[in-house]
Amino acid sequence: MNTIQVALGDRSYDILIEPGLLKRAGPILAPYARNDRLILVADDNSARHCVPLLSDALAAEGIRCDVLTLPAGEATKSWTHLAELCDRLLALEIERKDHVIAVGGGVIGDLVGFAAAIIKRGCQFIQVPTTLLSQVDSSVGGKTAINTGAGKNLIGSFHQPSLVLIDPETLATLPERELRAGYAEVVKYGLIDDPAFFDWCEANGVALLAGDLDARTRAIVSSVSSKARIVAADERETLDIRALLNLGHTFGHALEAERGFSSAMLHGEAVAAGMGLAFRFSAERGLCPTDEAERACVHLAAVGLPAGLHGFNTPGAHLVAHMLHDKKRSGGTLPFILARGIGQSFVDKSIALDEVAAFLDRQPR
Repeated sequence: MNTIQVALGDRSYDILIEPGLLKRAGPILAPYARNDRLILVADDNSARHCVPLLSDALAAEGIRCDVLTLPAGEATKSWTHLAELCDRLLALEIERKDHVIAVGGGVIGDLVGFAAAIIKRGCQFIQVPTTLLSQVDSSVGGKTAINTGAGKNLIGSFHQPSLVLIDPETLATLPERELRAGYAEVVKYGLIDDPAFFDWCEANGVALLAGDLDARTRAIVSSVSSKARIVAADERETLDIRALLNLGHTFGHALEAERGFSSAMLHGEAVAAGMGLAFRFSAERGLCPTDEAERACVHLAAVGLPAGLHGFNTPGAHLVAHMLHDKKRSGGTLPFILARGIGQSFVDKSIALDEVAAFLDRQPR
C-alpha cells in the first residue's frame, strides 16, 4: 500500500494507492459509515464496473450501500444534475457527519464534492477515482465545481475530501481514448518541475498506455505525490505555486469551450493541446529553447495526444474570447503558465491577449 498525505493541518487526509484496493476497501471505509450505511454516487460506467466491488467489500463488513447513478460525461457537471443530486441526497436524509463516496472520473468527483460542500452548509465526502485523469489529478486537492455556459468550473468551492482510495486496476476497463486523455495530466507533472519524471514518461508512457500495471502504479504514485506537495504549500492558489498545475489549462479550456464541453474534445486532450501551445508560445517569445518545446510536443504526439490546434479552424481572437471567462482572471489580466524548458514552468501575468490571438493564428491547423 502506498500512502501519501495531503498535509493541511486538522484537514489533512490520506491517499491510498494499491492495485486491487477496491476489493479490500471494506475495513478501510467501515469507520466512515453512519448507522451501517454509506451513500455511493457513480456514473453509468463506474456503476457497472466498480460499484459492485465496493458494495461487496462493504457488505462483508455489515454495511449497506445506497447507490445513486448519474450519466457519464462532461455534460453532467451542470446546474441540472447538481440540483438532482442534492435533492436525491436530501431524500436519503443525509446529515453533516455523513460521508458520500464519489465513484468515477473527474466529473463525478467534482460534482459530488461540490454537492457535499453546499448541502446543509457542508457534509463529508470520499473520493474513489476510477479514471487515470481523476486518479492523478482531480481527486486530490479539494477543487469542486460545475460548468456553465460561460465556461468551465466557474461555479464551485474548495472542499477537501476525507480520504482518497486509488485502485490502478480500475483502469483496465477504461476506453483507450480516456486513458490517453488521463495520461496528459501525468506528463504535466514532469513538464511543471520534474524533468526526471518526464524522462521516465518518455521511456514508459507507451507501456503504461498498453496496460503495464507497474508503470501505471508508478505514474499515479509520482503524480499524486507531486500534487499533494503543491496543494499543501498553496491550497487555495494564492502564492502562484498551485497555479503551476494549470499548465496547458488556459489554452485547453478555450478549446473545450469551442467544442461545447462535449465528447468532441476530452479534458485531457484539451490539456495536452494546451501544453503543446504553451511550450511553443514560450519558445516563440524566446523563453524556452525550441528543441525543448518540440521535445514536449513530440512525446504528446507519440502517445496519440494532440499538441496543438489540429482540427481547429477558429480564429485566434475567437479562442481568446473564451479565455476572458477564465476564473483565474484578476484585475483585467490573465495568468499564463509558460516554460523555460522541460520541468521549468512558471507563472507569467504580463501576457497581452492580442499577442496570444496572433500566436494562435500562426499555428498549423
